[in-house]
Amino acid sequence: MGESETTMKAIEKESFEISGKHEFEDDDPKIIYRGWKVMPYIIGNEIFEKLGAIGTLANLLVYLTTVFNLDNVTAANIINIFSGSTNFSTLLGAFFSDTFFGRYKTLAVCSIICFLGLLGIEFTALFKNLHPPQCKKESATCKGPTPGQIFFLMSAFVLMIIGSAGVRPCSLAFGVDQFNPKTDSGKRGINSFFNWYFFTVTFAQMVSLTLIVYVQSNVSWAIGLGIPAALMFIACVVFFVGTKYYVRIKPNGSPIKSIVQVLVVAVKKRGLKLPSQNPMLSLFDYVPPSSLNLKLPYTNQFRVLDKAAIITPRDTINPDGSAADPWSLCSIQQVEEFKCLVRLLPIFFSGILFFLSLSQQHTFLVFQALQSNRRLGNSNFNIPGASYQVVLMLSMTIWLAIYDRLVVPFLRRFTGKEAGITLLQRVGVGIFLSILCMLVSAVVEIQRRRLALTDPVGILPRKGAISSMLGYWLVPQLILAGVSEAFCAVGLTEFYYKQFPENMKTIAGSLFFCTMAGSSYLSAFLISIVHKTTSNSATGNWLSEDLNKGRLEYFYYLIAAIELFNFGYFLMCSKWFKYRETSSSISSA
Repeated sequence: MGESETTMKAIEKESFEISGKHEFEDDDPKIIYRGWKVMPYIIGNEIFEKLGAIGTLANLLVYLTTVFNLDNVTAANIINIFSGSTNFSTLLGAFFSDTFFGRYKTLAVCSIICFLGLLGIEFTALFKNLHPPQCKKESATCKGPTPGQIFFLMSAFVLMIIGSAGVRPCSLAFGVDQFNPKTDSGKRGINSFFNWYFFTVTFAQMVSLTLIVYVQSNVSWAIGLGIPAALMFIACVVFFVGTKYYVRIKPNGSPIKSIVQVLVVAVKKRGLKLPSQNPMLSLFDYVPPSSLNLKLPYTNQFRVLDKAAIITPRDTINPDGSAADPWSLCSIQQVEEFKCLVRLLPIFFSGILFFLSLSQQHTFLVFQALQSNRRLGNSNFNIPGASYQVVLMLSMTIWLAIYDRLVVPFLRRFTGKEAGITLLQRVGVGIFLSILCMLVSAVVEIQRRRLALTDPVGILPRKGAISSMLGYWLVPQLILAGVSEAFCAVGLTEFYYKQFPENMKTIAGSLFFCTMAGSSYLSAFLISIVHKTTSNSATGNWLSEDLNKGRLEYFYYLIAAIELFNFGYFLMCSKWFKYRETSSSISSA
């Protein structure tokens, strides 16, 4: 997703200058940083990889309903679970990369796995025995996929999940590794690389949601899915061609180990009592000289975790001041770092609820578009249903530019804050806009359904009448979704980065993906519950296969109510939350 220039530069400067100190502190003098000389391989790989992955995923919902003959609810749930698993797996990918394999090996192996996954999905379209027979237009029933066909498709999805687990958290950082962070030219190269990186993501989204989706929907699924698989193969080739020129950073361990140590030791020492006064006198206060983390002051929140730092007669201290057994004694610095994570969890849960509204714009909005008049002007060209999501991406990108150049300077004059408003205030605005987005979505669906029942312009196989409502009426909710994402999603990204200790920036990025993963799982659960509960209700199934027979607007109202609850919950969490404090605290937070 897009990021504002101001936001990204702030995050880049803090996280990657710090990570540079960490990873390159003991530089090998033989290391040759080639910088931009290897960028054709890395950026070329990134472009083709994103075109391959996004080109397949962008229209996958339509593929499941039209080729695999799955009903809307099942297809939406599969997409939600697949999306959630893909995002959640980045946490594991980051851990294994940082701890065992390093970024190069992780990217190399996972890129090949991604290609195999895309190739598997292409095979399901290319070979007739790997997908059910096509539905006849005059028939209201269709033959669904066999267990073997579903197994093959799910196997391809699993390969995609494994591949994404390594590619997503490592691709950006691996590009940064190619520049020397100790030189001015290297620092400038890192900043320029970020610009190119996010340009490739935007470019891939635009091409995928327009050209590739058009080929899939109007020419051939076999060709339309074959193109992304071929592009992913090219991405692998480009990546490996530059192998001998890359700087490869050895894995230096994951901060997750420190988190686990605090939990384990706190449980071991749960029976000990903390002193009521001057707790620091009996707590192990040690910071390794090589630590890149800033010293964190002691806080009174979550004092039960302080027990991990209580020094007992059994604990042994090394001559250098460190604990002889880190699984029996943790420093108060480790405990405070863990507290940073615990403080973020309530905001993390609020983020999950926020993305619930955006999930519907990637699933049920496509079904709305398919049963709307998608004709472009007076021509016979129909805009593919999945292509409407371009509006969300464009509105987010345009608003970010307006926000950075106009809104922030205006707010800065009143608040005195560098960022105009605090990070949590920015997130809160996004959550509030998500409520409006779902209310507008419900109103538009009422109009679409009314016109479909009174003034239809066509019939869709297995579904129902196509509404005379122009697909352009879906634009307002997509604009609101894009602007709300610009506020909340970008705000959460910066919030995670700034509130985590310096050595946990990888976890910060992974936690954002986990936020979206949790939302996808929750969306799948909610859809299943609503579908099952309303199937025999007096109002009829809200999520009927034929939207004209359902009451999708009720489902949207339900999401709006959840977002309203989330807004109130978030306000309480924001009032309770204490920003991280260090000797160089970020004033703009």
